Amino acid sequence: MKGRTIVITGVTGKAVLPIAAELARDNEVFGTSRFSRADEREIVEAYGIRPCRADLAEGDFAKVPKNPDHLLHFAWLRSSADRLSEAMRVNVEGAGLLLDHVRPARSALIVSSSAVYRGNPDPLHRYREDDPLGAGPSIAAATSATCKIALESVSRIAARTLGIPMTIARLNTVMGPPLAFYGKKLRALLDGVEIILPNEREAHNPIHIEDMASQVEALLDAAGRKEPLTINWSGDEIVATSDALARMEARTGRDANICVRPAPGLAGGTVTDWRRRRAITGPCQVEFTSALDRMLDEMVDGAAPANPQRNWEYSTAFQNRIFRGATD
Repeated sequence: MKGRTIVITGVTGKAVLPIAAELARDNEVFGTSRFSRADEREIVEAYGIRPCRADLAEGDFAKVPKNPDHLLHFAWLRSSADRLSEAMRVNVEGAGLLLDHVRPARSALIVSSSAVYRGNPDPLHRYREDDPLGAGPSIAAATSATCKIALESVSRIAARTLGIPMTIARLNTVMGPPLAFYGKKLRALLDGVEIILPNEREAHNPIHIEDMASQVEALLDAAGRKEPLTINWSGDEIVATSDALARMEARTGRDANICVRPAPGLAGGTVTDWRRRRAITGPCQVEFTSALDRMLDEMVDGAAPANPQRNWEYSTAFQNRIFRGATD
């Protein structure tokens, strides 16, 4: 993808910054955020991204270009259950207002989550795009499933009424950033913190940020014109969390403090069917073990990161607790 104008929301996010930086190599990328810290703008600009302030809660998009070629909507407010109204205002209403602002964009990629699926007791169940939805609890973000389901509905309305071709991508576990799922598990292992697994077979099919960046063009080009295309944005490998922890143990020489027990808000498994996505994008290129070894190189041995990384605090204590791996 070259020579296009792209608006990417939530550009300061841990997975979004490296994707935006990669796309900015050959495109004009505008990255939106509230930019609550002065140095955030400088960091974003250093990767060739044009920072522009936006406030989803207030519907303030005065600095955001109208009529871009594409919109990549990653921005997300994680909130506790008692702040659901605020989360809906930002994550759902704000998204609708943003879509109205950028019309008639050539296409939009709306990032949803695999958390939208109603839980299945089989930890290895592969959730298909037509599986039942249902807002279950989440220890990481109590409002996410509810808001993501609502976001998808607003996006479908926008596709019909505003005429924006759209892809809704239900994102699985992200691989690459040290503050993501496997990085948190490694940090817990190194700190001797208890790692709770809801069952011995808990598994994910993670997707690496490098694969995400390379798949953006195909997902935008495949956007549905009357009805949004919905896909599971996940990797091609099913990875048992216990296997990932065993590899971390072998590399670090430390034993993980694993406790297998059901816990409120922990999904039994997060495996999503990748066949629809793969038919559009082709296979993923980054193998899990290679990506995990790279993460270990960076977090254990201090190797230089292969991708841009967020290394500053989030704007709320709640978010910082989540991304440090705390669950209280």
